Amino acid sequence: MTRVKIQSIIEHLDHDMQRALVDAVSHVYPDVKINRAALYRAFTRAVGRQCSTWVPVREQHVETKCHHCGNKT
Repeated sequence: MTRVKIQSIIEHLDHDMQRALVDAVSHVYPDVKINRAALYRAFTRAVGRQCSTWVPVREQHVETKCHHCGNKT
C-alpha cells in the first residue's frame, strides 16, 4: 500500500479545493455569505487534527511517472 502526506496534497490542490469547498457549502447553505479563506483555513486545520500525517492509499488510486522520462511506472 502506498502512503501520501495528506496535508501536502491538500496544500498542492489549494486553489481547486477552496473553490470546491465553497461551492459545496454554498449549495447546502445558499443564503450564507462565505469567507473563502477562513473556511479553507478551518478545513485544513480540521484535516490536520482528524488525519494522521501519512495516510495509506491503495496503489490503484495513485499513478506514478518516471522523473527522467515522464513515462508511467
